[in-house]
Amino acid sequence: MSELATAEFARMIRREIVELAHRSGGPHVGSALSCADILATLYGEILRFDPWEERDIFILSKAHAATALYAALAVKGIITPELLAGYCKNGGKLPAHLDRLSAPGIECSAGSLGHGFNVGLGMAFGFKRKGSAQRVFALVGDGETQEGSIWEGALFAPQHGLDNFTAIMDYNNLQGYGRPREICSFEPVIAKWESFGWQVAAVDGHDHQALAAAIAGPTAGKPRMIVAGTVKGKGVSFMEDQLIWHYYIVTDEIRERAMQELA
Repeated sequence: MSELATAEFARMIRREIVELAHRSGGPHVGSALSCADILATLYGEILRFDPWEERDIFILSKAHAATALYAALAVKGIITPELLAGYCKNGGKLPAHLDRLSAPGIECSAGSLGHGFNVGLGMAFGFKRKGSAQRVFALVGDGETQEGSIWEGALFAPQHGLDNFTAIMDYNNLQGYGRPREICSFEPVIAKWESFGWQVAAVDGHDHQALAAAIAGPTAGKPRMIVAGTVKGKGVSFMEDQLIWHYYIVTDEIRERAMQELA
């Protein structure tokens, strides 16, 4: 997919995120917007889906940003517009946090931070044992990496040579109650992952070409961590890098302003 096409994919994801947040009255719109470019790159350029039974696996471990994944799946054509319209509605099938049984392309029930990352590692381990060419990609939040289970997985993956596993950190430098450095700092994050035996790259998480190159690069037989620098609320100027958009809802007036910027 060309850079122009990937950028359009990301724009469509962002528009769907705002619409879903508005219709549902739900939170986490800033968290979803920050990873739209990562999802557009993965679903537009990286993930292999044919045949479906041998597809690459993507897990959104920061599952409070579920609207971003639902939007990407809808734009990609994996789920229908009708299914998307049922998000957080009575009679609908898409919940606020991910349920593996709700729709195609939802590979893991998630919401408890650190959980999806390690489920993905288990899948990657299984694929290695079977000699499968399937790959696993997991997107984690920066605040999520404060969880102890993340660091258990960080030890496990190199021990078993899981070079079929790529983690991407959505490093937007804002979590529910402030900056990670103010709550439980994990810096120096690159040096720490390297010390655990991972192949690490740091990129601009809104640069599709840089993301694709980092994800597709050689792993030297190691699991890979991509530290993707992002902006919470990216794409809607008045939401960008504002803590309030971890929880604040999209009113009629806010929707109007946001959609004008995403036109």
